[in-house]
Amino acid sequence: MTEVLPKEKKQKDEKTLILGQAVVDLIPLLEGESSFETMAPLHPVPGSPLEPLRSGVKQCSLEVKVFVAEPLLTTAQILGGNLLKVTLEAAYSVPESFIPVGPLQNYMIGLQVPSVGEKDYSILFKNGTLKLGGEREPVPRPKKWPIANILAPGANNIPDAFIIGGPYEEEDGELNRPEDKEFRNQAECIKKRIIWDLESRCYLDPPAVASFQKRIADCRFWPVEITRVPLTIAPKGKAAKFDKADDESQLSFHGVAYVNMVPLLYPGVKRIRGAFHVYPYLDSTVYEKTKCSFSLFRDTGHHLVQNNKIGGINSPLSKPAVSKNVKEDKTVKEKDIEGKPRPGDMQPPSIKSQSSDTPLEVEPPLSHNPEGQQYVEAGTYIVLEIQLDKALVPKRMPEELARRVKEMIPPRPPLTRRTGGAQKAVSDYHTQVKNISRAILDEYHRMFGKQVAKLGSDMDSETLEEQKCQLNYELNCSGKYFAFKEQLKHAVVKIVREKYLKTTSFESQEELQTFISELYVFLVDQMHVALNQTMPDDIQGTVPTIYTSSEQLRLFAFEAEVNENFEMAAVYYEERLVREPQNLEHWLDYGAFCLLTEDNIKAQECFQKALSLNQNHIQSLLLCGVLAVLMENYEQAEIFFEDATCLEPTNVVAWTLLGLYYEIQNNDIRMEMAFHEAFKQLQARMLQAQIMKQRSTGTVEYIEEGGKVEESSLGPWGITNGSSATAIKVEAPAGPSILDDFLEESSKLQSDSREHIISTQSQDPTISQKPSNILLKEMPVKKETSKCQDSSIVLYPSPYGVSQTPATIFMETIRFLMKVNAVQYVHRVLAHELLCPQGGPSCEYYLVLAQTHLLKKDFAKAEECLQQAAQMDYLNPNVWGVKGHLYFLSGNHAEAKACYERTISFVVDASEMHFIFLRLGQIYLEEKEYEKAKKTYLQACKRSPSCLTWLGLGIACYRLEELTEAEDALSEANALNNYNAEVWAYLALVSLKAGRQLEAEQAYKYTMKLKLKDETLLAEIHMVQETVGFGNPSF
Repeated sequence: MTEVLPKEKKQKDEKTLILGQAVVDLIPLLEGESSFETMAPLHPVPGSPLEPLRSGVKQCSLEVKVFVAEPLLTTAQILGGNLLKVTLEAAYSVPESFIPVGPLQNYMIGLQVPSVGEKDYSILFKNGTLKLGGEREPVPRPKKWPIANILAPGANNIPDAFIIGGPYEEEDGELNRPEDKEFRNQAECIKKRIIWDLESRCYLDPPAVASFQKRIADCRFWPVEITRVPLTIAPKGKAAKFDKADDESQLSFHGVAYVNMVPLLYPGVKRIRGAFHVYPYLDSTVYEKTKCSFSLFRDTGHHLVQNNKIGGINSPLSKPAVSKNVKEDKTVKEKDIEGKPRPGDMQPPSIKSQSSDTPLEVEPPLSHNPEGQQYVEAGTYIVLEIQLDKALVPKRMPEELARRVKEMIPPRPPLTRRTGGAQKAVSDYHTQVKNISRAILDEYHRMFGKQVAKLGSDMDSETLEEQKCQLNYELNCSGKYFAFKEQLKHAVVKIVREKYLKTTSFESQEELQTFISELYVFLVDQMHVALNQTMPDDIQGTVPTIYTSSEQLRLFAFEAEVNENFEMAAVYYEERLVREPQNLEHWLDYGAFCLLTEDNIKAQECFQKALSLNQNHIQSLLLCGVLAVLMENYEQAEIFFEDATCLEPTNVVAWTLLGLYYEIQNNDIRMEMAFHEAFKQLQARMLQAQIMKQRSTGTVEYIEEGGKVEESSLGPWGITNGSSATAIKVEAPAGPSILDDFLEESSKLQSDSREHIISTQSQDPTISQKPSNILLKEMPVKKETSKCQDSSIVLYPSPYGVSQTPATIFMETIRFLMKVNAVQYVHRVLAHELLCPQGGPSCEYYLVLAQTHLLKKDFAKAEECLQQAAQMDYLNPNVWGVKGHLYFLSGNHAEAKACYERTISFVVDASEMHFIFLRLGQIYLEEKEYEKAKKTYLQACKRSPSCLTWLGLGIACYRLEELTEAEDALSEANALNNYNAEVWAYLALVSLKAGRQLEAEQAYKYTMKLKLKDETLLAEIHMVQETVGFGNPSF
């Protein structure tokens, strides 16, 4: 807004006075609008009459209307194009040689992006302000327009655009680890910095978007250059001229930051913000990391600087123009950058990947850029934000994923029970039987009541038989018998129709007789049920059934798995399902068992059934995804894994499995995204656990934003286990590119890891076992789950049997996969664990590897792995437990005994104590150390009683001639499992020794019926039978 003053005498031109400036954002025109209006605040220039004389006065505004004849962009361009916004906040910890006094300097940063017609466009940020530091920059603070001719204070602020900062850990760049907090606090509070706070915009048409996306995939890192240009002041009234000698001088403090742009290719990601180290600009290094041999500042002329002055939105079509400064008392000109401008008809080299095989010229030694080296010595870094209006790769919405899951696995609500039907028919039959029985009793008491009262209990069987005949005769003669039959007829007809579904005539007489026989048996059985309910005092008490809990059934199934009795294990799993068909944990356990027996189709059915019961259950989703991968249904697998990460974004295993899926698909960028997110969640969980631990011990240290935990630090992929002690010391490697180096190794690994994968076992205490009897699954006991624990996280037992946070995302995933017997993935994840900067060969790694060799019966290699594990953690009871299993399976029971005894002597238990006790007790029995066997089995019975533990205790007591204790233990074993032939055999021996012939014969009968395989034990029974003279009815 300019005021034109009246022309005075002897004055040639009218005098003008600038009152204020308003800035209008034309971005709506790029969003498809052809007109808009806005109220733009009018900012007064210094000394303007518009300046308020006192605070609180309302600011002036201009009502601006903008029209264009037709939309600037077509619908296709709007839908396919994008808007790129680059915000340069500041450069911190700049070299000490940067001083605010002396010659004026222009601090510049620039980068290139594709633009209209796939041409590259340079974005420049100029005129950075050097500050000495002393305080932190305020947040939020407004972003500024990159326009040079704004004079009014406040007019250079972009409306509703602010720099808000955020925690260091949530940034996408470098220097975002907890151990970097102290350095960043010092750099952003105390040390020198250069402030820009500028936002530059660039429109990308659809071809430019495709080119931008392709270059990110090809180059990964984007070079962002920084330099310092001295300013010269031309004398007043004279045209400024460039010094030719200065034109040819070297660039001043030419540096480069490598911005990892790959996160912009992650699904749904529109923004990256972070701190990036500044390194000296060296041609070979820049080309190696970015595939770019073109320097923005060195290979272009001064016109790039001029281009950036035109317009608030950078446009590649902008032409160099010179803007007039209102105050013309001084003309400030920059020294031209080294290298003359290229001819206008020559296109400068772009950031595109170079495909030429021509070698680059030899890189000058480091001393040729000593000024750039000062950035490294000072630890300089820039804070940069790159934001897109739309994500380059769209992300599936949670609603869409949920819909796809429902399409694949519809929910299956339980059927409502009918009030009528077969159950009602049987109930009516019971009612009629009870009524008829009461009528018959009444008739009996009428006829023989006095006789019964007189004789009492002295009535013999002949008298009862005589009374029965008289009662039958009376009922038939009086017609009551016929009446009773008619009374039952309706109830029987309902049973035939409702229960047996017989509503039509029979085709043959034979079919009719078969059905009548079946119906008769059923009616008689139900009559007895009704009579027993009517007269409970007159019947013999039934033997109480031993109710086994779901946890006990799970234990019995596991014991059957270990003994390779898969048929019996399936019976136990199916019994759990019959008892509680709506319990999805039972379906998951049965599915894991089916994976163990390599019945993938049935396993998939079980996991899908569990998911149909609860479509938000993370573990069921992950297992459905795993089975989809195993059955090569990759499209469904991606949906399952993505849905799991959407439902529970903090789940480490879900992100890691998604990354492994992308690895199978050769999608390196998404693999990196998933692994990075998994690590991020693991890191957050570690910090939260540290805070909770401090609070529980009363030593809470409140961690500031982007803070550093004193006792621990985190690396890119997890924590480092410093020792076997409870305290965990974590440490991160230095350098910004560890993640990228790791991902490069991961890419190389893919071809090698697609070989035949051998099933492996886990150290997880709740993992089903393969037929190798490795026994590293904890017995089902009462579960106490922390409320803050992630719903799908399976805590792995530490070497001391105590839950311990996993060291890496891959080890946690190994534990989950082994829990559900999805061992096909394990070798792939073990390879990642080996390459992981914070993983590598650990005690747990060697334990898992040893189990894979045990599965192959390669005892020599398994022993080598266990030796390595023992060297790394000699006090780990799990190492000695697995060594015991190794020697037990290889037949070296002496060494197995020594390892088992060492394991149980530790203060803290190993993760598989149940079978350690069982096998140690078996060795004691073999070596006739019955007292030790008895004590060992007693411990097992106290911890997790089962048929096998009671059987072992019963055998030990029998051998010690403690027949009463032996009989009690064997009876308990028989109550838990009456299909064990060995239990019946020892019950037969106890009965023979006790002189109970009937019980001895019954026990022996079931021993033979169940086909006892122990010939030595069977011979012992025959010898005792011959000695006592009974027990074998076939004698």
